[in-house]
Amino acid sequence: MSNETQTQAQTSSASAMQGKRKRWLAIVIGAFALIGVAYATYWAIALRYLQSTDDAYVNGNVVQITPQISGTVVAIGADDTQFVQAGQTLVQLDQADAKVALDQAEAQLAKTVREVRGLFATSAQLQAIAAMRQSDLAKSNEDLTRRERLAGSGAISGEELQHAREATNSARAALLAAQQELAANRARVDRTTVDNHPDVLNAAAHLRDAYLTYARTAMPAPVSGFVAKRAVQLGQRVSPGAPLMAIVPLEQVWIDANFKEPQLVGIRVGQPVKLTADLYGGKVAYHGKVAGFGAGTGSAFALLPAQNATGNWIAHPLQIGLSMQAEVDTYERSGDRMPQIANSTPTYATDVFRTLDQLASQRVKAIIAANEAGPAYIARGPSADEGVKPARMTVLVAPRTAAPARDNLL
Repeated sequence: MSNETQTQAQTSSASAMQGKRKRWLAIVIGAFALIGVAYATYWAIALRYLQSTDDAYVNGNVVQITPQISGTVVAIGADDTQFVQAGQTLVQLDQADAKVALDQAEAQLAKTVREVRGLFATSAQLQAIAAMRQSDLAKSNEDLTRRERLAGSGAISGEELQHAREATNSARAALLAAQQELAANRARVDRTTVDNHPDVLNAAAHLRDAYLTYARTAMPAPVSGFVAKRAVQLGQRVSPGAPLMAIVPLEQVWIDANFKEPQLVGIRVGQPVKLTADLYGGKVAYHGKVAGFGAGTGSAFALLPAQNATGNWIAHPLQIGLSMQAEVDTYERSGDRMPQIANSTPTYATDVFRTLDQLASQRVKAIIAANEAGPAYIARGPSADEGVKPARMTVLVAPRTAAPARDNLL
């Protein structure tokens, strides 16, 4: 092959290689351009509306268990990390003093009911006496009138006439005294019944107070959850308001997410939030909504400055304090950033303590009924050896157990 032919072949091969490089370079540039356009489109459509932070933590309610009365701890029903049900007794105080006060209040109510019954019976008796004195006065007037007619004819002596006049005056005075005594007794019972008489209501109030004190020797769990921060010990003398332990209901937790100030511009209440926990990784995602904003920045409420915060309520059993990552979709921004929405219902409530007053009222009614309608028959129950206190002498109700459990106080 001549040199000229060889040179032409080399030139053709170099040209082909260069063309190939240009094509690949164009493909690569086109691919990058396509990726850039796609990313720009994705950013314009969705990514620019996403605000994320890894400065987020699980938070929740920490329900403190505190006594309402003073007492000595005799039993502890749960310890740290244990799960308890709402209504379960957590701490038991000594019942001796409260039981004595309850017995005294019950006896006083029964005595008061009987005394008020006596007032009503006395009114009826005094009314009968007043009627009898009225009859005596009428008879004395008739006798005096008859003797005054006879005195004109000399049939009776002046002394006898004077005696008749004195008897009439005496009958009139006796009637007046009976009427005054009846009025005084009626003033104590007018427009009342045994149930709503002031003396009975006062004794009933003392019984309710003693009953509530007795019932509060047992401290129930207001909500279901896990026990934390147990500080109470056996034999400890506790006072009202002293923190004994805490209950953490993990079924109601939320996320406190801290965003930088520029990120908060587009965040609104109700926007969807995607959450992931460091504990479970990105494969487990939680979905919630923005519930609200803090009323001030971290520096306004703490000694150490912090970024602005927003809370996101979610319903999932996460442990308090876990680190989270929050990503808020801020596409929908039609609402106010901090709307003034008032909550008309309780955010969190418990029914554990609600029944105590009802049980106390039932006990008051039972004692009044037992002492209001004639002779009382004693309702006998299991003996004290069986763990149940015998029925009281004046109470026609079921026996009360020695421990003030919420379901069997009556």
